[in-house]
Amino acid sequence: QVQLVESGGGLVQAGGSLRLSCAASGRTFSDLALGWFRQAPGKEREFVAAIAGSGSSTAYTDSVKGRFTISRDNAKNTVYLQMNSLKPEDTAVYYCAAARVGLAYRGRYYTHKYDYHYWGQGTQVTVSS
Repeated sequence: QVQLVESGGGLVQAGGSLRLSCAASGRTFSDLALGWFRQAPGKEREFVAAIAGSGSSTAYTDSVKGRFTISRDNAKNTVYLQMNSLKPEDTAVYYCAAARVGLAYRGRYYTHKYDYHYWGQGTQVTVSS
């Protein structure tokens, strides 16, 4: 029902910035709550950031607060993750995820991977020291 395609990953030096994009198709974009997760080698996939279907509320894991910003552009059916002041420990494959949201739940965001119904293929972010 929903296809998600990430882009924008790459190699960057510590302290640098990247902006990840995730384009969605197959469902009305405003009906989706969206999130970003990441997975480093040998580790579990972990929550990074989330945004409600309405775009009015967001959440971040503590380690990225003040550095990362999640946003969405409904006209472009795209969610973004702006990553500033990158650290080597941010190195991971980053995944975009979408959750089906009914009208009554447009103001909610979700922070657990099992809350999400659809996933992108991932994009590699590597931060060198």
